[in-house]
Amino acid sequence: MNTFDRVLSEEGLALRRTFPEVLQINVGKICNLTCIHCHVNAGPRRKEIMTRETVEAILGWLDGPGGMIGTVDLTGGAPEMIPDFYYFVSELRKRGRHVMDRCNLTILLESGYENLAGFLCEHEVEIVASMPCYEPENVEQQRGEGVFDASIEALQLLNRLGYGREDSLPLHLVYNPNGAFLPGNQPELEAAYKEQLRAVFGIEFGRLYTITNLPIARFASWLRHNDEYERYMDVLREAFNPSAVEGLMCRNTISVGWQGEVYDCDFNQQLGLQLSNGQPLFLWDLDLAEFAELEILTAEHCFGCTAGAGSSCGGALV
Repeated sequence: MNTFDRVLSEEGLALRRTFPEVLQINVGKICNLTCIHCHVNAGPRRKEIMTRETVEAILGWLDGPGGMIGTVDLTGGAPEMIPDFYYFVSELRKRGRHVMDRCNLTILLESGYENLAGFLCEHEVEIVASMPCYEPENVEQQRGEGVFDASIEALQLLNRLGYGREDSLPLHLVYNPNGAFLPGNQPELEAAYKEQLRAVFGIEFGRLYTITNLPIARFASWLRHNDEYERYMDVLREAFNPSAVEGLMCRNTISVGWQGEVYDCDFNQQLGLQLSNGQPLFLWDLDLAEFAELEILTAEHCFGCTAGAGSSCGGALV
């Protein structure tokens, strides 16, 4: 029993699945940015990219056993950079699925992606966009030089298309702390973001999601390089909030890797904690009744999702 499981036991809590509502697919690790908080170790030189064959197999599963799952959440890397992104989104929308795109914003301005924003708008894809601060220095410290200005330009472009202004075109932002500390109060940060972005740049958006940086991959390396790893883990453990357990995304989400393999969440995916039932599971072999009985795999990083107000791909939990 790892420390996280022991804490759950001491609190009289059990981590059990509900019926899956979201299929979150990490389509690859290629990205136009190299952010220090990235739990995927994504970047421009990564070669892990979902193939058309895997895309077709996932679509086939959604046509069959996964027919009741209504939301498909595409993430990466920059998911828009895989060759079959447009095809995948188009096919998902033809099947009536609600599609979410975890967008870093800057990709909308890259050469070769001039039509991307219009495509997302045409297909009414929900955009969840990384925007770690409304001040340039904090964004660029975390994500790189020039990223703030590009992000603002991209948000203004999305607003002109109707994103953040029309109900059919939801636009939400994501805040990650710029260091080894927990996010602030989500409603207060959202109010500050809306005030600043509207007053200075005329930008409108829906919700702000606060997400805790998990101590894995590139962020873990940054923590160790700065001798902060153990201190940050202590912060997460001490801030454990039992009320956050009920809303954890591993309970109602199926996480799929770029080769079609199945995990409890995108964080477990990056640590290689693949689900198995005697042998490694791939989505097209997944029986939802059997899936419901599989144990949710946990480790020390799970304290990141249960610290403070909790953290999920949809922001704070309590």
